[in-house]
Amino acid sequence: MTDLIVTNFNRNFTGVSATAAGVLRAQVRRYDLALAGHPLPDCPAPVSLATARRLSRHPPKGRPFVIWHVRRNSEMRAAIWARDVLRLPIRIVFTSAAQRLHSAFPRWLISRMDAVIATTERAAEFVPHVRAVVPHGVDCAVFTPAPDRAAAWAATGYPGAQGIATIGRIRPEKGTDRFVDAMLRLLPERPDLTALVLGRAGRGDAAFLQELKDRAGAAGVARRLIFAGEIAPDELPALVRSLSAVVQMPRYEGYGMAPLEGMASGVPFVATDAGYYRQFSQSGTCGVIVEDAEQAANAVNALLDDPKRLATMARAARAAAVGTFSIEAEADGIGAVYKALWAGG
Repeated sequence: MTDLIVTNFNRNFTGVSATAAGVLRAQVRRYDLALAGHPLPDCPAPVSLATARRLSRHPPKGRPFVIWHVRRNSEMRAAIWARDVLRLPIRIVFTSAAQRLHSAFPRWLISRMDAVIATTERAAEFVPHVRAVVPHGVDCAVFTPAPDRAAAWAATGYPGAQGIATIGRIRPEKGTDRFVDAMLRLLPERPDLTALVLGRAGRGDAAFLQELKDRAGAAGVARRLIFAGEIAPDELPALVRSLSAVVQMPRYEGYGMAPLEGMASGVPFVATDAGYYRQFSQSGTCGVIVEDAEQAANAVNALLDDPKRLATMARAARAAAVGTFSIEAEADGIGAVYKALWAGG
C-alpha cells in the first residue's frame, strides 16, 4: 500500500523540480511512495494522476490516510479535488518558499492544505497552517568537491584556468544583468577567468538575453562571458564542482539552491541578500553577501587573489552543507510533519 504521493506536474526541470527530486531520492528509503506526473532525475518512474488516485483509494496499512505532498498550484488543485470531491482518504502537505504574499487564488488553495511546510522563517509569515520551517537541503552525495579543481575545470572544455558561474533562469528578477555588470568589471582584469551564465530565458525575456549578449560583445569579453544555456541535471554537479565561485545576484529569490549546490561541491559563493543566502553564508565563512555589481566584482577578485582563503571557505562551505543543509536533514523535517499528521488521524 502507498503511504505517500509526491507530485510533479511541470514537464520542465525547474528549481522546484530540483528540490522535489532531492527530497524524493531520500524519501524512497523511508516510505512506500509514488511519483505522480512527470519524471524527476534518479527517481522512481512516475505514475499518472489517475493511477495516483487509484493508489489512494484505501488507507495504507497502519495509517489513517495517504499523504499527497504538493508544491505547485496545479498540484494543489488536483489534490483538493481528490480529497474533497472524490472523497479519497488523503491529506495534503504543501511546501512554500515564496517570501512575499501569494496572489488571491493561490492563497485560497493554500488555505485548503492540511499542513504547510515553509522553507524559511520569512516564508512562514505569508502562509497559514504552517506546521514546520524546514530549509531545503542539498544532496551531498551528488554535489561533491573536486579532488583537483583545476583539472575539473580543464575537463569542462571552457577556456581559461578558472571558472565562475551564475545559475538559474535568465530574467531581470534573477539579476542576470547584475552578474553581467560585475563580469564586465572583473573579466578585463583577469584574462585567465571565464564566466558562465547557466540557464535559459523564456520567450518574454529573449530581448533581455540578447541585450546582455550584445553588451558582452561590445566589451570584448564574449569569448569568456559565455551564455551556456540550460545544463542537464545529470551534468550540473560535475560543472559546479569545477568552479571557483558561484555568483548569484537576484533582486528576489524565494530560497535559492545554487549557492547551496556550490557549497556542497566545496565552492564558496558571492550573492546579494536574497532568498536564504545570508543564512547559507554562515557569517561570511561560506559566502560573501554584496549589494551591487561593483561589490560582487571586488569580492570575487579578492577570493581569487587569495587561494588560502578560497580553500578555507571551500572547506567551511562543504562542512555547512553536510552538517546543516543536507537533503537528509530536510527529509527528517518533512518526515516529522508527516508523522504528526498521521498521529493526529
